[in-house]
Amino acid sequence: MSSSSDLTPKTTWKNKLAAQIPEALAREIDVFETQINLRKQGKIEEKLFAETRLRRGVYGQRYDNGQRHDGEKAQALNFPCGPLTKGPVTVWDAPGMMRIKIPFGKISVPQLEVLAELAEEYSDQILHVTTRQDIQLHFLHIEDAPDLMRRLGAVGITTREACGNSVRNVTACPYAGICSEQAFDVTPYANALTYFLLGHDDAQDFGRKVKIAFSGCEGESCGLANFHDMGVVATSRIDNAQRVRGFKFYVGGGLGAVPQNAQLFDEFLPEHELLPTAQAICRVFTRLGEKANRAKARLKFLVKKLGLEEFKRLVIEERGKLRPDERWSAFLGDLHVTDETPIRAAGSVPAGQPPAFDKWRRTNVRPQSQEGYSAVTIVLPLGDFTADQARDLANLMTKYTGDTLRATADQNLVMRWVSNADLPALLADLQSIKLGAGGAGTISDITSCPGTDTCKLGISSSRSLSAELSKQLADMGDSLPEAARGLHIKASGCFNSCGQHHVADLGFLGVSRNVSGRRVPHFQLVVGGEWQNNGGSYGMAIGAIPSKRVPEAVKRIVAKFEAERRVDESFHTYIGRVGKKEIRTMVEELQAIPSFEQDPNFYSDWGDPRVYTIGDMGVGECAGEVVPLIEVGLAGAEREIFEAQELLEQGDIAGAAMRAYSSMLQAARALTKDRNLNLSEDPNEIVEEFKKHFFNTKLFFDPFVGPKFANFLFKTHDEGGKVQSEEAAHQLIGEAQLFVDASHQCYSRLGSALPDPVA
Repeated sequence: MSSSSDLTPKTTWKNKLAAQIPEALAREIDVFETQINLRKQGKIEEKLFAETRLRRGVYGQRYDNGQRHDGEKAQALNFPCGPLTKGPVTVWDAPGMMRIKIPFGKISVPQLEVLAELAEEYSDQILHVTTRQDIQLHFLHIEDAPDLMRRLGAVGITTREACGNSVRNVTACPYAGICSEQAFDVTPYANALTYFLLGHDDAQDFGRKVKIAFSGCEGESCGLANFHDMGVVATSRIDNAQRVRGFKFYVGGGLGAVPQNAQLFDEFLPEHELLPTAQAICRVFTRLGEKANRAKARLKFLVKKLGLEEFKRLVIEERGKLRPDERWSAFLGDLHVTDETPIRAAGSVPAGQPPAFDKWRRTNVRPQSQEGYSAVTIVLPLGDFTADQARDLANLMTKYTGDTLRATADQNLVMRWVSNADLPALLADLQSIKLGAGGAGTISDITSCPGTDTCKLGISSSRSLSAELSKQLADMGDSLPEAARGLHIKASGCFNSCGQHHVADLGFLGVSRNVSGRRVPHFQLVVGGEWQNNGGSYGMAIGAIPSKRVPEAVKRIVAKFEAERRVDESFHTYIGRVGKKEIRTMVEELQAIPSFEQDPNFYSDWGDPRVYTIGDMGVGECAGEVVPLIEVGLAGAEREIFEAQELLEQGDIAGAAMRAYSSMLQAARALTKDRNLNLSEDPNEIVEEFKKHFFNTKLFFDPFVGPKFANFLFKTHDEGGKVQSEEAAHQLIGEAQLFVDASHQCYSRLGSALPDPVA
């Protein structure tokens, strides 16, 4: 693998990796780099640029957190942080975060090696696994983002639409393809839907994000399909004496401040209808979803507002309007494209292993449906592992499994296709790199969002609470009640449920309380959630506990459960039987705290010795502001004119002319796409549709010069964007600028008066 030290003064990552990055992806990254430069020059509005960078996976983050990062550490690691405690910190003078999209969590050896390099060279040397199977790198400078994207692109990774008002990373069960309970392997379907919707026109104009999850079966929790905008659960049936594949298709689920169970959209959606149905849902959501009130802008609110039957009717109607796309079914011709092949022969576990191995095996090793192989879970405390550990893990993958690693929704990693004969040696190797901890999926394996460490919305420190809880529970060892070992604990730093607290046995969400004029960090306790059955039901908050008393509360609750549970009774069933009132009484007993003078410890959060405050909270960047798609397109046209000018200055006359021509096409398409949702990127079709909807109707005509600026487009299109001289190219760029300006004016004049779009 290459590193920054391989570059010479005359070499850049752009030219070094040019042959390794797909042309379309390389172009996207170049565009983003140009947008960064334009924003620095004040030529792009901040609101528009924020949505642009979020769609590229680049977040702002909380800076003065006093925990995972501080100014002293920033200087030591050469992070250009700017002032961490004085005044507002912008994306330009402080580090941010990059979310890296990992479809269905699969990571190859080359990808993991590059991720390790990036964490080491640009970040704080930590890779963070999210609850959406992404990887996040924190404390990056935005000007480094294009090079990170290029290095990721060279190994097949994109950050596009990892954030923003877009289709987020498509997740799937990490055991897909190796699980004995699955109806079939959902991996190729998740892969196909990921790349079908990535950058798709019909998935660019949402009011908020859309999340999709795949599960191979209904009863387990691995896919968590029940709390997604679209939940896809594998099933099959017999048609004409043949077993055929399909999906139980769910819509309108979601967690957040107002959790809602997904509703069954289709009992059996045929596999060839998966992609067009998802596309039709995106179009209905784009057209009818809320955009002004962001608190009501998720798909779940639209489904609830319309009712499931009306929503389904609209989707079916929209499905009928879609332009046929060969991608809808082309992927079905090779469902083995995502198959994995073991690199070691199947085997049996050698006899005579020590008790420590057996203990680890009970919690961290899951037999595969393929005899002689197992999947091994690597527990990552708080979802973090270091660059060195990532590099060492890549070496272990090369030795034992090949490209079979999966990130999980509970922030761990799973090595698949481990020969059972290799399990003892693998454990020893994992222990040597400090990744051999047991307890996967147990009460001490806690999921947490970033909380106040890096998130602008964090109220209480979910990460530090989770670390403390995990330590105390692990320290209990054999004294921990047996019945409690399989409980799930999940913590979120605020009400947004990024830590998935609603579906935990014991969930915690950060809140603040005022005690005698001072703020005290608290966590609401959520009980009654169900992790099984794909996140089958949601718990309810029953009371706030001072942060420093949460470990005591957990220990009391698990002791009560151990003492009162019936044979084989789950915690979810137990809570339903005894009710929440008794648990609430326990919470109330822990709510009283001493004054600040008596014990100031209660007035600071876990992991942060400072007096607690929420003064450094900011505006969350989970989705960014809603920017109309027309404005995004017109801004893109402006950027292409800027690039045309640069090319002309470099002496590339033909390139400058084509870029100017492209800017006019992009502006025309931005306007016309609002009239024809099925509009393709074919220049002939764009020009004809523009002529139909804006020229023939005279909607585009300037009040003073009439059709003049529109004719610039028609002339350039007839000539194919070709010019013969530098002077002609210069003139064409000027005409393109006038056309784009006229497009802006047309949009400003018409605005909401634009007629309703048609399919």
